[in-house]
Amino acid sequence: MSASTVTVEQGIHIAGVGRFQYRLFLIFGLVWMADAMQVLSIGFSAPSIAKTFGVNVPQALETGTLFFVGMLIGAFGFGRLADRIGRRPVLMAAVLVDACFGVASAFAPDFTWLLVLRFLTGIGVGGTLPVDYTMMAEFLPAERRGRWLVLLESFWAVGTILLAVLALIALRWGDDAWRVIFFVTGIPALVGVVLRLSIPESPMYLNRSGNAEGARAVLERIARVNGTDAAIPALQPEHPVKRSLAALFDGSLRRRSVALFLAWALISIAYYGVFVYLPVRLSAEGFGFMRGQEFLILLALVQLPGFALSAYGVERWGRKPTLVGFLLLSAVGCLCYSLGSTTPVVVGSTLLMSFALLGTWGALYAFTPEVYPTELRASGMGTAGAVARFGGLFAPAIVAPVMATRFTLALAMLAAFLAAGAVAILCVDVESRNRALE
Repeated sequence: MSASTVTVEQGIHIAGVGRFQYRLFLIFGLVWMADAMQVLSIGFSAPSIAKTFGVNVPQALETGTLFFVGMLIGAFGFGRLADRIGRRPVLMAAVLVDACFGVASAFAPDFTWLLVLRFLTGIGVGGTLPVDYTMMAEFLPAERRGRWLVLLESFWAVGTILLAVLALIALRWGDDAWRVIFFVTGIPALVGVVLRLSIPESPMYLNRSGNAEGARAVLERIARVNGTDAAIPALQPEHPVKRSLAALFDGSLRRRSVALFLAWALISIAYYGVFVYLPVRLSAEGFGFMRGQEFLILLALVQLPGFALSAYGVERWGRKPTLVGFLLLSAVGCLCYSLGSTTPVVVGSTLLMSFALLGTWGALYAFTPEVYPTELRASGMGTAGAVARFGGLFAPAIVAPVMATRFTLALAMLAAFLAAGAVAILCVDVESRNRALE
């Protein structure tokens, strides 16, 4: 190996962090914001869907169930494809499906068509998760990666705020409010399709696929955009590597995959328990404001400092300590509901949960792509995303019955899930702070 060659990670350091990464961050953030709006629109659109098609609200909520099933399939399928055929083609395919079927949902002629279109939209939304975070990670140096990935997740809060405002405006359209919501939430993804045409293939993927010159050309392009004068030396060539999905659970990866995916499942179940079924129970006890758009905006605003602290923590203290800290804080916040049924207690506990749980998600999205090698990174992210969707689908059966009959037990159960998630994170056998991607 020539002494003049460098690794891709070293090449990224030479190319620098600047305009290229900022632009990438905004492009991915735009679609992540749109995805948040798509996911959260389910509850706001169901009443008007029910009136338009003459079904009851539980039936209208089937659009959400099929959307989540689509997300599960999209996260797993597109994540795997991104490791097999490349990040860029899958990046474009996922956002095209997301945008086209998302906008088409607004024009569904009947309820059956709407179910099909929401399922297909879910596939696209689920597919953007593993590819966006994988690519963002692969364009950043180790010392910046964690902070940027956490802050990318903060676009979820921005999408939440915009959706709450949109839902208030859409009320003017009466029974067609859902059409307005689905149409508007699809527009940022359509814009994202155009913007993503300029994104090159990941240099890490290119080099690992045996195309060292192509990877070097991408790094030179990054350097030019960032205004870096230093030349990119020849890259250390790598032989093409293709590994099956089973490799996630083989050898040294078995422990980290099992522990990490368990954490994703537990956090997902707790998240939906806290933000879906807990408000239903509390609104029936006189706290109806918790399901309103104004309170949702407040919750999203509280999430922003949670993401900021998480972004600081992953670089200052490390990924695992930050995750464990936020998970334990979330568990404490969950138990705070048992202190009383006064408005200050309920509002304070909910704001604490919003701050802590979204900080948890930010750190989790930063940590996961860093623990897998390049040939399995998108597959690992996609599988984690699919596991999270399983958690969302199982949450009604696990949380809802207990929440409806034994409130204190439900709180203890959700806190236990979060504490168990912290234990699972501790069992992951690697800390990725300042660690070069494999």
